Parts: sequence; C-alpha cells; structure tokens
Amino acid sequence: MSGGDQEPGHCYVGIDVGTGSVRAALVDQRGILLAFAEQPIKKWEPQFNHHEQSSEDIWAACCLVTKKVVQGIDVHRIRGLGFDATCSLVVLDKQFHPLPVNHEGDSYRNVIMWLDHRAVSQVQRINKTKHGVLQYVGGVMSVEMQAPKLLWLKENLRETCWDKAGHFFDLPDFLSWKATGVTARSLCSLVCKWTYSAEKGWDDSFWKMIGLEDLIGDNYSKIGNLVLPPGTSLGSGLTPEAAKELGLPSGIAVAASLIDAHAGGLGVIGADVRGHGLICEGQPVTSRLAVICGTSSCHMGIDHMVQGHAAFPELQAKATARCQSIYAYLNNHLDLIKKAQPVGFLTVDLHVWPDFHGNRSPLADLTLKGMVTGLTLSQDLDDLAILYLATVQAIAFGTRFILEAMQAAGHSLSTLFLCGGLSKNPLFVQMHADITGMPVVLSQEVESVLVGAAILGACASGDFTSVQEAMARMSQVGKIVFPRQEDKKYYDKKYQVFLKMVEHQREYSAIMNGN
Repeated sequence: MSGGDQEPGHCYVGIDVGTGSVRAALVDQRGILLAFAEQPIKKWEPQFNHHEQSSEDIWAACCLVTKKVVQGIDVHRIRGLGFDATCSLVVLDKQFHPLPVNHEGDSYRNVIMWLDHRAVSQVQRINKTKHGVLQYVGGVMSVEMQAPKLLWLKENLRETCWDKAGHFFDLPDFLSWKATGVTARSLCSLVCKWTYSAEKGWDDSFWKMIGLEDLIGDNYSKIGNLVLPPGTSLGSGLTPEAAKELGLPSGIAVAASLIDAHAGGLGVIGADVRGHGLICEGQPVTSRLAVICGTSSCHMGIDHMVQGHAAFPELQAKATARCQSIYAYLNNHLDLIKKAQPVGFLTVDLHVWPDFHGNRSPLADLTLKGMVTGLTLSQDLDDLAILYLATVQAIAFGTRFILEAMQAAGHSLSTLFLCGGLSKNPLFVQMHADITGMPVVLSQEVESVLVGAAILGACASGDFTSVQEAMARMSQVGKIVFPRQEDKKYYDKKYQVFLKMVEHQREYSAIMNGN
C-alpha cells in the first residue's frame, strides 16, 4: 500500500532504549505522538570504567512502557513496531540465556554498556594492526566499539562467559530478536560498531589477526550472518509470546532496528523543507547533518561542569523557587549579566575542551581529557553561568570540528537538523548555529528518536513505499534558527583556541611520557 491510499488511523509503536531509561511512543502517520511512556533501567558500575546492564531488565521495561502507550487504543490500528537502542553488547549462551560480563559471575548483568571503557589495552592492540577494516570506522577504532569488548571477554572471562557464549548481539538487534525470534542483524549496527562492510561482508583476516578467529565458525552465527537494512520486516512479525508481553497484536510487522542516534537522524533529516528558505531545499539529503543531542559525552559534560561548581546548591534552590530547570535558569541569568554585548562574548577569556570521557569523533582518542583555561577565584552564580556557557560553546565547537573533518573527506554539508534533549535548550541551539555558521532545523515533534523508531515500524508494515517516503511524511519542520553572522569573527577566534587546546594537551602528554 503506498502512502497516498492508506486507511485513516494507522499508527506505529516506537521503542527507544537509552542509557538510563526505556521510552515508548504511539505515533500516527503524520509523525505526531499520540502517547508516551518512560521507565528507568538499572545500571551497574562494579569498578571504574566498567558499566553493565541487564537484557532481562531492559526487555521488562520495554513491555511496561509499550503496554502503557497502547492503553485504551484499538490495537488493530497498530501496524508496525520499531526498536532503537544504545550500541551496548548483549551476551547470551547457546540457549539464548544471559551470561555474566563481570568477574562476579552475575549472569543477570549480561550487557556491556556502550560507554564502558574496560577494553583499553584491547583497542590499542587492535589499532596497532592497522588492518584495512579500520578505514570503515574512521581509521582508528573506539574503545566503545564491539571488537575490543569481545576480545576483553575472551581474555578475562574465558570460562564463565566466552566459552559458553552462543550469541553476541548489539542491543537494538537483541530487541528485534526478542520480539520476533529472528536473529538477523541490522546493517546499521554491524557497519557502525562491528567492522562489517555492506559490500564485502565480514573480513576473516581481521578476526584472525586480533585473536577472535573463533567468531568465524559456522558462518559467523555468533555475531550475525543474516544482515538486513533498517526498516526491513522481520520473519512473521511479532511472536505470540512477545505480543502478550508487550500488549500488542501477534503478527504485526517488526522492523530491523537502528542505533538510537541513527533513529533520531531518521526522525528529523528527511523533513520536507520547502518554503523555508533553506539552502538544502532541492539538494540531496546528504547535504544535511543530523545532530542527536542525547546522553552521550556532550550532555554528561555539561552536567559534570555545572554540578561540580561551588554555586550549584544556590542554582538548584533558585531554579526550584522559580519552578524552572537549572538550564532555563542559567540561560535567563546569562541574559541578565551580558549587559550590552551578545551573550556568547562573556567567554572571551574562558575556554573549554570538553572531552572528559575521551574523544569519540573525529579523533577516536580515549586518552584525551577535559581542559579549562581562564579560571579565576570567583565561585559565584555569575561564574557558574559563564562556565556553563563556555561548556555549551565547547560542544558546539566539537560539532564544527566533526563537520570540518567530514568536509575534508568530501562531504558537502549546508544544514544541521537537531533533535534530542539538548535541542530543547535555546542557548545550545543558537550556539550551534553561530559556531558552525549553518542554519539549525528543529522538528515540530521534539521526540524525534521515537518518531524514527516508529518510522522503522511504518516501513516494515508496508504502509509506505520507501524509508524516504515515510521520513518525508512523518517528520515535520518546527522552528529554524539562523546563525548571527555579525558574531562570526569572534567564534572563529575561539575555534582557533579550541584547536590549540587539544594540540597543547598532546604536547603535555608527549613531555610527560618522554625520557
């Protein structure tokens, strides 16, 4: 059935598994959320840089939120289901039961989270091989990808985990398997985190070279040998058992999944921009860059800087008294102290390099640390607000750094499409426009990641002829924020400082590690 002749009332369920919670939405054919629910999920940190979750706990949360969003709805209107999730590693035995990823032998904790950095020595050894597949992931592999985590399991938990393992899933693929019983993997997960090539498939020589030749056996059955594009319908749809647990009709279409940030991209990047005066109108979709402002390093970095400041208790008390979020309060406070100059100019002497948890992109350097230059003895609320501003700017400079790396590699980009939690923060959005010099498009529907997951379900249902058609119909332009050109010179100077900071950090490291 094509997009033009659908019956009214069809809707889709999108399930998004983030770092701290599972969220579900019921979404109609225009991409509007009809219902939303959220449920926290458990996290464990048994030792520094080890972060674990439970696939059983995550699935239970998926069932809870899905039942909530379909309450009171005629479930026969629901045509499809799509999942997205963080690219965490799920480990199951040959009978699909959880296996421990920890020294305690707790098999309930069978997920190594995406942000886990336990595999530092493994990723360094993998990068030293300079194997050809590394070109698929930017030349060097991140410690957050799956090969180093798999190698860590083999070297550290051989008897309790590795030798018993039957299936290693990326979390989004685990969820689609749980719903359908189909062990197919999404092309998205395997290309982004596992060194799979859409053209060439798996490379035996890579797994042999890094000491994981055991994964090659049985045609890669442990890590995936049926690989499908996101949005492809899986098997016979939702199994009766999963349908009962989720509160959905058995047999509805279930889509091959996406990594969470990619689902956000799907939810925003294909919007119809006609009539908005944007350069990307009439250009291929590759001229657009989706920026997903979620939990990962950027959000944590801002929280870290704000919550660690001496004036944080005062900020909390004042924001609570005004029934505002701390960030809305800080944005207002910055407007009060900026005087005649633009707000961004308050950081003329204060500069931040925001890699408190290493750099994922474009440097993939886990050894990098955060830096601040320009600190004074002041510790009042003004000082906190300006430090917050400098951190927001640093994240926007990080986006510019990625953009320039992409342009140097031959991409032609003209417009940013922002979604996720931080896209609700007007200061964060304006700084991205000013610092990159590009217009920023915000979706009408702020929960773009859930819209993206629902778009997968819509594609799997056959209600749309293509992913592109579903994207154009189910993502709407909300607001457009243009850069303030008159501030360009100031931000160009700050960007020069930003690049100098990482250069200096590497020089300091060379001095300290030298003879």
